Amino acid sequence: MLTRFTGNVKLKGIVVIGGEDDTHPSAMKLYKNRPHMTFDETSLQADQEFEMQPDRTGEIDYNVKVAKFNSVYHLSILFPRNFGAESTKVFYIGLRGEFMQAQRDAIVITAYEARANPADHKTSLLDGAQHQIR
Repeated sequence: MLTRFTGNVKLKGIVVIGGEDDTHPSAMKLYKNRPHMTFDETSLQADQEFEMQPDRTGEIDYNVKVAKFNSVYHLSILFPRNFGAESTKVFYIGLRGEFMQAQRDAIVITAYEARANPADHKTSLLDGAQHQIR
C-alpha cells in the first residue's frame, strides 16, 4: 500500500484490522519517503518492521520510532506474510500522528542587469540633483 500525504506527518502509531483466521498479516514493513518505490525494492532494509498479532477489533496499536518517522510525506506499507493462508486480508489501516501543512517556497522573479540604464530607474532622488548623470 502506498500513501502520499499533502503535508508532513509526524507518525506515532499504526492500527491494522486484518482478516479472519490465517488471512491476517503476521508481519508489516514500513518505508518512509520513497515515492517511486516498486515491489522490486521491498528487499531493501525497511525503516521499521513489526511482528503482528491477530487483531479483528483494532485494539493493538503498533508504535513507530517517532524520531525516524518525524517528517513523513510518503509512506509505503508492505505485509510480506500472514499466518498461513494463501492470501492476506486487511480491512482497515489507521495512522496516528500529527499533520503539519507543507511549507511551499515563494517563487521570486528577479531581473539582473549587466549594465544599468538610469532611464529605466526613475526616482525622485535625482530630481533635486545639481548635476547630470551620463
